[in-house]
Amino acid sequence: MSEQNNRPDESCTHDCSSCGANCSSRKPTLAKLNKNSNVRKTIAVVSGKGGVGKTMVSSMLAASLRRQGLSVGIMDADITGPSIPQCFGLDEPCYASPENYIIPVTTTTGMKAVSINLLLTDKTAPVIWRGAIISDMIRQFWTEVDWGNIDTMVIDCPPGTGDVPLTVFQMIPVDGIVIVTSPQDLVQLIVGKAVRMAQMMNIPIIGIVENMSYVECPDCGKKIRIFGKGKTDEVAEKYGIPVLARLPIKPELANQADSGIIELHDCDKEIKDLVDAVMAQPVIDRNDR
Repeated sequence: MSEQNNRPDESCTHDCSSCGANCSSRKPTLAKLNKNSNVRKTIAVVSGKGGVGKTMVSSMLAASLRRQGLSVGIMDADITGPSIPQCFGLDEPCYASPENYIIPVTTTTGMKAVSINLLLTDKTAPVIWRGAIISDMIRQFWTEVDWGNIDTMVIDCPPGTGDVPLTVFQMIPVDGIVIVTSPQDLVQLIVGKAVRMAQMMNIPIIGIVENMSYVECPDCGKKIRIFGKGKTDEVAEKYGIPVLARLPIKPELANQADSGIIELHDCDKEIKDLVDAVMAQPVIDRNDR
């Protein structure tokens, strides 16, 4: 490849649909909502790797926002590993409206949710799709779902920086992201990947949530850091990002998620700073994206 083709200038042409670069040749790709939907703010929950509790944080954030009186939507963008229906005990499938829009399922507290598992007849069937099909499914979740009026939509993204997070960032007007990590030494790599992707896509980073931060002794209340002292603060300072919550390992929370009653878990104090930051996050001017 020539040196000229490596430069992101006006003479460089490439397929922007699969490129995260925020260069001059990138064309706007935001998908439009349908006439029945009005989503005022969109927040994506991301992580640089799997297994850090991203879906748990997404669920807790959505439930807490709902308790603040907001109308909330939840998009389960993890197509190959959907977990939102399990956390909220959603069994009934989505169905089509007379206008042929997808009607989201409503949770116990009135949040609207869409997930691939709410569209499959067999919820245990694996989704063996290539990236282009998965990306198109995300687009349909945004454009072909009758969301109605939503104050804040929480998008539970799959881990990593692959096709689906890229699709979310390019097709959906994301107003900010929350990065979920854990205290292990991999935190710098985990957060770094997510930060770099957000910066390349010109998406504001709201803050970091450190999950599995500690275990609280049931007898004395002492915080036991089973993974040792993490490097989250160090990484947060490096990138100039606030740490908005440090969540403990709680067996009862895991049981509530497994039982589909995570909405009953009162986490408002634990994630107060996160909720406040999300509510205060300004909406991006769509014309600037």
